[in-house]
Amino acid sequence: MNYNRLRTIFFTLFSTLLIVISCSPDQTIANNTKDEVVFMAGFKAQANLPFAAVYVAQEMGYFTEENLDVEIRHSASGGTLSLLASKTIDITTSDAANLVKFVSDQDIPLTSFALIGQVGQQSFVSLEKSNINSPKDWEGKVLGYKGSPPPEYLAILKANQVDRSKIDEVRVGYNPAVLTNGDVDILSVFRSNEPNIIESKLGYPVTIWSPFDYDLPVLGLNYVTHQDTLNEDSESITKFLRAVVRALYFIVDNEDQSIEMIMKYAQNEDKSHQIYMLRSEIKDAWSTITKENGLGWMSDNQWNSFYKYLNEWGALGKDIDINKVYTTSILEEVYSDSSNKLDLKR
Repeated sequence: MNYNRLRTIFFTLFSTLLIVISCSPDQTIANNTKDEVVFMAGFKAQANLPFAAVYVAQEMGYFTEENLDVEIRHSASGGTLSLLASKTIDITTSDAANLVKFVSDQDIPLTSFALIGQVGQQSFVSLEKSNINSPKDWEGKVLGYKGSPPPEYLAILKANQVDRSKIDEVRVGYNPAVLTNGDVDILSVFRSNEPNIIESKLGYPVTIWSPFDYDLPVLGLNYVTHQDTLNEDSESITKFLRAVVRALYFIVDNEDQSIEMIMKYAQNEDKSHQIYMLRSEIKDAWSTITKENGLGWMSDNQWNSFYKYLNEWGALGKDIDINKVYTTSILEEVYSDSSNKLDLKR
């Protein structure tokens, strides 16, 4: 056997060995390792649209298609922004006002990467039988609020020239029965949830006042992460949002199937109430901006107007750079990604 032939055989065997090594089980396992994120919903399992989109993305296998392992958790007692700040979790949901206040108070870089609720959640209700027909009628009455009087309340008073000193303001819990029991005359509520409980479960028709009735620039629920996570692992956040956006459009088009998936998580909740909540939040997810750009989208003008509004009503402990509290970079990546193979914009 001549030297050239031996050399050819040697290099053939060596090349084959390299191929075998490259396809070894350890390498295959490494290539198939999923990215992992911990998502914590801001409340108990229910049909809040940002919660529901995660449930549906999980059940439809959208996260699996992204090679993403999402651990879904819930918080019945709040505190999710603190958990996010300590990096105990990777993604949570938050009302825009709570997010901005937290960043202002704690000086920790948390960032919204999608705005699901295009309008704020806060509204105010009274019993129809009380004959309170306008905010001006709030004078001489008792108003119940959660936590602290919300900026929306103060703005509505100003818009209707209501004398705040004539209203008795009391802090209440999360049980809307304080209204039906007569403990308060007007109650601060989450619009997609409590009005239906009061009317359908407790049997009392209500009158509702909402901030958007007065053109107040309030914003709703967001997906939020730590800025460090965006800097260090934006790929996982992009995978998460891409799957969730697919789920949002699936929910819009497939209510019955979506509700069944949601009820797997919200097992102890009333189904009819979950349907009410989902429909209400889908309505709030649409705006001129999301119709043009896609669900979850947000703009500089929205956040700057919102920040000005919060400052006007003394809601913030100190000034912050509002442009660091949100980013559209992940949305831009999701909606420009041709691999979605979906026309997500409607």
